[in-house]
Amino acid sequence: MNKIVYVEDEPEVGELIAAYLGRHDIEVIVETRGDRAEATIALHDPDLVMLDIMLPGKDGMTLCRDLRASWQGPIVLLTSLDSDMNHILSLEMGANDYILKTTPPAVLLARLRLHLRQAHVGQPEVTPALQSSQRVLRFGSLTIDSLNRQVTLFEENIVLSTADFDLLWELANHAGQILNRDALLKTLRGVTYDGMDRSIDVAISRLRKKLYDSATEPFRIKTIRNKGYLFAPQAWDTRSA
Repeated sequence: MNKIVYVEDEPEVGELIAAYLGRHDIEVIVETRGDRAEATIALHDPDLVMLDIMLPGKDGMTLCRDLRASWQGPIVLLTSLDSDMNHILSLEMGANDYILKTTPPAVLLARLRLHLRQAHVGQPEVTPALQSSQRVLRFGSLTIDSLNRQVTLFEENIVLSTADFDLLWELANHAGQILNRDALLKTLRGVTYDGMDRSIDVAISRLRKKLYDSATEPFRIKTIRNKGYLFAPQAWDTRSA
């Protein structure tokens, strides 16, 4: 049985959704406060986290951002706020999906099951991206150590999540080559790009920020229009282009 922590401040809503998902072999732990959510998630170690946006103590957007820094499971925003801006912001914060509470229960269940399947497929014992004979990659001031899972740039230790490190390693192992979303998703998570999954784009955005790349005119991890992403091997000697 899969396990979900659902952070929802309206108990009756939480109970209804928990009961429905429970009938379909998904255990739901309901937490009513945003400022207690991280402790609840650490205690129960769920397969997926589902968040309302309007929460006491800490809102769902902030909670999503804080969780994503250390927790790599799927995060779904379930909200009554039908806003394109909130939808975009949630993906930028690291959410996997943004679902309205008006969505039919069967559709909600199907989308949650999709994220659970993808998460399970994406957790092999040995990450394919790390099956390289090289243990350390160096590009100018950038060093990527796969054995110790450490990244340094300009002698500064760059802290990356497990998923972001694996993405960087895969890009760096193919320095100078264009990798599309489908190739990256298949290698890192074992799933096929469905035309809507923006998790790679969001992770690339996080990497650029941490690696002092430009958000508007990236020169280290380049976007090749209609093709994919390219790790530039000669772009790591200076802090700016």
